[in-house]
Amino acid sequence: MACSFSGAGQQQQQHRPMDVPNPTQNTTEPERTRLILKDGTYQLVLSYTVVGNVVHYRSAEREGQEEDIPLALVDLPATEQWKKDHEPGAREAQESQPPVLSPELAKEEAARAALTPEIAPNLHLPEEDSVLALDTYRDTPELVPMPQSSSDLNKETAHAVQKGVINPASAPHRITDIPRERADVQLHVPDPVFYVRVNGGNPDDAVYTGGGTFTVDTHGASGRATPSGGDPNNSYVIERVDVRQDARIVDSLRIALLGTGRTQRDIVETRAEILPGGHWMKLTPLQPLDFGEYALIEVLGPNAVNLDVWDFGVHSDAPENIEAIHPEAKRAPTLEPRRP
Repeated sequence: MACSFSGAGQQQQQHRPMDVPNPTQNTTEPERTRLILKDGTYQLVLSYTVVGNVVHYRSAEREGQEEDIPLALVDLPATEQWKKDHEPGAREAQESQPPVLSPELAKEEAARAALTPEIAPNLHLPEEDSVLALDTYRDTPELVPMPQSSSDLNKETAHAVQKGVINPASAPHRITDIPRERADVQLHVPDPVFYVRVNGGNPDDAVYTGGGTFTVDTHGASGRATPSGGDPNNSYVIERVDVRQDARIVDSLRIALLGTGRTQRDIVETRAEILPGGHWMKLTPLQPLDFGEYALIEVLGPNAVNLDVWDFGVHSDAPENIEAIHPEAKRAPTLEPRRP
């Protein structure tokens, strides 16, 4: 009888109706996760829920069996962090994030980046030039170093100043000549942007005088250079020069009218902006430049300008500037095998 009852029980158990799945229920098995314990071990679980002082979970190692464990034994923050770090797409998101630097290293990195800021995608201002123009050639932005026209100094690294005094009451008159009828630097767009390195006021600079730019009235002789750049307090204007045979004539301007909204013939004012870090000044012309020859003029004070100007032209059909700096994509780091 016992055997018969047992066999009938087994037969009845084998032929019990199958569970009918709920069509609205998600039958996809949840991802396995870790229930991390405070002793450093963990349980593989399909899901878990905190109920009061107990963690109720479905064990992945015992086919979904429901079990309980005291909350005091579970490292819940570590459990939540592990789950977050191993969600789909979490690894890709972490790899795309830049490494986290300490505040000191982040400050040093920001200071280094300020020396050569990015002013267009993959295009950075260089360390060795003082004045550059942001041009566009064949739909590609590029930086063009601008030498000073009257300086006998290194044209790529120096910022020469030859002070010229202007009588504020006088009519516009000839103040300097630029040799030849066309500048070496030819820009291709009517809205270039200029970048001028400014002197940070380093007392160790050889010609530092407290104001940033060394100026001297030489009455026609060559000026001196500031090793780092110009004075951040100086302003800049663009003048369309008068092209004569074998020369370009730069006329004086009414300095007192700058910033008042009153226009002057052949003078285009600029809007100045000091870039983060204080190493560069961005100059944006307040109106488009027509085709022609120009000079970027530094205004030193209420009655003085720098006679060492930066000359350039605007001609869309001009060839590319030889010394133009092109965008350069950042290369991914590569690991090389260590040599024995």
